[in-house]
Amino acid sequence: MDRIRIRGGKPLSGTIAIGGAKNAALPLMVAGMLTDEKLTLANVPRLADIETMASLLGVLDIGIDDLNGDGRVLAIGGAIGSNEAPYDIVRKMRASILVLGPLLARVGEARVSLPGGCAIGTRPVDLHLKGLTQMGAEIDLEGGYISARVAGRLKGATILFPQVSVGATENLLMAATLADGRTELLNAAREPEIADLATCLIAMGAKIEGVGSDRLVIEGVPRLHAARHTILPDRIETGTYACAAAIAGGAVMLAGASAAHLGAVLRTLAECGVEIEERPDGLMIRREAGLRGVDVMTEPYPGFPTDMQAQFMALMAVADGAAMLTETIFENRFMHVPELNRMGARINVHGASAIVRGVAALSGAPVMATDLRASVSLVLAGLAAQGETVVNRVYHLDRGYEALEAKLAACGAAIERIR
Repeated sequence: MDRIRIRGGKPLSGTIAIGGAKNAALPLMVAGMLTDEKLTLANVPRLADIETMASLLGVLDIGIDDLNGDGRVLAIGGAIGSNEAPYDIVRKMRASILVLGPLLARVGEARVSLPGGCAIGTRPVDLHLKGLTQMGAEIDLEGGYISARVAGRLKGATILFPQVSVGATENLLMAATLADGRTELLNAAREPEIADLATCLIAMGAKIEGVGSDRLVIEGVPRLHAARHTILPDRIETGTYACAAAIAGGAVMLAGASAAHLGAVLRTLAECGVEIEERPDGLMIRREAGLRGVDVMTEPYPGFPTDMQAQFMALMAVADGAAMLTETIFENRFMHVPELNRMGARINVHGASAIVRGVAALSGAPVMATDLRASVSLVLAGLAAQGETVVNRVYHLDRGYEALEAKLAACGAAIERIR
């Protein structure tokens, strides 16, 4: 199993290219299921999760063409040959549940394994199922599978989410585009990746109002058609490398990055003492002076993203003073704390909050990755630590970061993958 070895203490200097957003690419790939023509997606990131979704679509007999031969431009769509998403694939990635709504919308029947993914909380799928039931689907849970069917087309409905759910918003949005009548999604998630999905669906012929708001109104159409869409830049990858520049010191240009969807993260980094300069071709991140401790609470967009909590905690571990990080999205997302403490961090967890008391320096140590964002937080800590850090179980990293060690090494980090 691969490991990553880091010898810390080297400031970063150079340019890192930001790729397409993983959390946008996955639902967009699924959106290709909604047409018997082809949805062409550009700026596709090369990640393990993308390969998993491609495998799942392949099992459903959805056509996928690699137009450039490098995985960056994919054409997806056509007839659906199977309605079963098996456990062996779905267990690897939670986003696999997104095929449920499109399967019902296209072929009226689906059998989808209950999903897996990172172990950061229960993340139930009940909001997906309740919404589809309101749209006329009959759903049973049996043997670890969701079995769903609908007579004819799904029916438009008014669906009020009791809490914000990105996945349920995406699933029901896609299903509603081919439903009979008008669907309203109230208290819908507002993440930029959902707006990106809606923009793509509109290009395919969907009728959607309220894009970017918490009230989406969809008027179902009989069919969607071919379209081309470029995936937006990955805001979490951008925030992660901004934290890398901040924790290691130096200056890094994040090419292709956009500040438009990173307001809460950039404001917090600026408050810590990080310099951020918007340029036409991306963001310049500098940190020359010390870091200051800042309190953070994760919230649905446009608040501070839960997917940046672990990276920010690593940063606060070497900041002056104390910081309190409160997690409101997932109940089990502090699994990186014991590993950071192995490196000399002073972090105490009290319920949904972690108190971080900054130390002068971290010490290199062997550590174990537990999920995607926890993995990269340990890499960031290793950049700032004295001595050698070895991060084990880095297959988590490959789910969401493309060539992470190569990008950091090109900016002067002493980092390598051990095969």
